[in-house]
Amino acid sequence: MNSELFVGLMSGTSMDAVDAVLVRFADDRPQCLARRATPLPQDLRDALLALAHPGADEIDRAMQLDARLARTFATAVRAVLDDAGIAARKVRAIGSHGQTIRHAPQAAEPYTVQIANPALLAELTGITVVADFRRRDMAAGGQGAPLAPAFHAAFFRRADADVAVVNIGGIANLTVLPCDPADAVRGFDTGPGNGLLDAWTQRYLGVPVDRDGAWAAGGDVDRDLLACLLADPYFAQEPPKSTGREHFHLDWLDRHLARPGAPRAPRDVAATLVELSAQSIAAACLAQVPAAAEWLIGGGGVHNAHLMARLRAHAPVPLHPTTARGVDADDLEAIGFAWLARRTLLGLPGNLPEVTGARGPRVLGAIHPA
Repeated sequence: MNSELFVGLMSGTSMDAVDAVLVRFADDRPQCLARRATPLPQDLRDALLALAHPGADEIDRAMQLDARLARTFATAVRAVLDDAGIAARKVRAIGSHGQTIRHAPQAAEPYTVQIANPALLAELTGITVVADFRRRDMAAGGQGAPLAPAFHAAFFRRADADVAVVNIGGIANLTVLPCDPADAVRGFDTGPGNGLLDAWTQRYLGVPVDRDGAWAAGGDVDRDLLACLLADPYFAQEPPKSTGREHFHLDWLDRHLARPGAPRAPRDVAATLVELSAQSIAAACLAQVPAAAEWLIGGGGVHNAHLMARLRAHAPVPLHPTTARGVDADDLEAIGFAWLARRTLLGLPGNLPEVTGARGPRVLGAIHPA
């Protein structure tokens, strides 16, 4: 496997699109040959968002969406291969994260669920699919997430300085990369990224994203509300930890807004949500990697100019998109799952026990042959 092609697929907590990348690995380094973001149809997105919370007929709805997502993923694969002019037979495998619809590492019997039927995806594309990466780590006593730190360590670790890597999707996560090789890589979910702001924007503006954070930028932060939100026990919990829409969702926010004296201007709430993301990310970075020479930022959050400005206001060191270090910020997670698929086929572990809390390194994922 000195030089082979892989497709990486990622549909994150924001549930807005399927990110597909075609990656060539040469000497274990990724070269992105093509990328394509395939938007999820609005009715499919709405159904997925509804499924992320308990409700009736969950099994039937989940299995129907499992197949629909696989077909959408297959469309994304065909599109990115067409963009690159590459035939499916030349691709070694697809690494598919799938769509998380429930993540419960603290349950009496911990579980995590990602859908986008990998068997159907293999059938539709004619390409081997590696999927279901999280459950093996969870079976070994881990959180099943985050899995990106192993990829971050392989490509962003420096010998001369500590580095913080922050991926800002619907949920934000931090990877701590110490320069000392004797120090373990660490990582965890810091809390909300774009997800709460997106949901609030959808509720009040009827659009899925606050472009550039322009709406939130015109509001005033409610300091009392912010303090209440930051008092959530998750932020003080020690790693390993992971979270998702099961915890940070609009019902969670609404409970805080129901208190006496809560702000009534939706734009002020939007501004407060941006500050919540910025402060919780910054607090995690400052606590976990105080000597970092730089904070590298990936994910959709890099396009929220207001969020980035607020994050810079709290950062004592320069912020750079991961693009500046050779991995496009928009492709970071999708490339990571192409890399994990390659690790699976090589029989190499893809988790970091220091990050997830698993009992040891594990080869992750299930293989669905073409």
